[in-house]
Amino acid sequence: MSTQPSTKNGPQPYLLDFERPINVIEQELLRLEAAAADGGSDFSAIEKKRAELNEALRQVYGKLTAWDHVLVSRHPRRPLLRDYLRLITEDFYELHGDKVYGDDRAMVCGFARIARQRVMIIGHQKGRDTREKIEANFGCAHPEGYRKALKKMQLAAKFKVPIVCLIDTPGAYPGIGAEERGIAHAIAVNLMELSRLPVPMVAAVIGEGGSGGALGIAVADQVAVMEYAYYSVISPEGCAAILWKTGEQAPRAAEALRLTPGHLKELGLIDAVIPEPLGAAHRDPVGAARNLEAWIIQALREVRRPRIETLLRRRYERLRKLGSAFTTKSGMEAKTVRSRGRRLGASRHVAALDSPS
Repeated sequence: MSTQPSTKNGPQPYLLDFERPINVIEQELLRLEAAAADGGSDFSAIEKKRAELNEALRQVYGKLTAWDHVLVSRHPRRPLLRDYLRLITEDFYELHGDKVYGDDRAMVCGFARIARQRVMIIGHQKGRDTREKIEANFGCAHPEGYRKALKKMQLAAKFKVPIVCLIDTPGAYPGIGAEERGIAHAIAVNLMELSRLPVPMVAAVIGEGGSGGALGIAVADQVAVMEYAYYSVISPEGCAAILWKTGEQAPRAAEALRLTPGHLKELGLIDAVIPEPLGAAHRDPVGAARNLEAWIIQALREVRRPRIETLLRRRYERLRKLGSAFTTKSGMEAKTVRSRGRRLGASRHVAALDSPS
């Protein structure tokens, strides 16, 4: 993992509020490096300032709130799906269309190689600039996106190619057109079909993991979340709008939703937390990609070991368990509810919330 935040491109052009003290140190470090390039600076001063920067990053990122995690996951410079495709895959061959309606650019699918192993990549793409964001609908997939993903995963299963899903979406698109074309049905069908695809599957949340839009491609044999990503039944803004009728309560909702990787691991909803470089992935995309690739390789190795029948049984049990975890009123203890003799209903993540004041 990289421990040297890069300053060669200058200070971060987009700053979160809690990053501003870090930016001051970065600017000082840049001035020292520029002076050193002209032969007028003491290299020991540079090393001292870099150590100060590293310590500041450790202090700030070691105390992030749940809402801070959400903000970092949305950072404009955070690596997106296509960045990871460029950094960790070879021979990526994109596949298009759902054979029903169209080609959703928010959902990217294709064959590739990771560490010389052939895989099918499925993932959300948000877009980097304005044109790409509009084209990809800001990562909010339509029904055709989920049908496209299912078609490509079924193709992978036909050829016994493992599937790697990379999730980064605030949620499925809730527009009128999406509802008319059956967004709920498309996601429901994916949950059913993915739970019984006879091929190893792994999934990682690389940024936002919002609601059914994330779950629609996250039914897998191993699931991980990157260190400063989140995975939740609803976005904090959506939760706040429902409970308190205002998005201003999003930070409060984020705490109650227990959406950080640490909370998710405690609740047994994910298998692993993928570490990010010091200062998060937007400061060192290459280091973040290296860690993601290492987890994918290890996870694929592990899910290849069991017989496919065992794999499918465990995958189905994992899906059924979602929503069975809730917090007590104190918010300090996690309990599990199990259903006897009946199917679990819609997934329910119940977080104890104080009554609005």
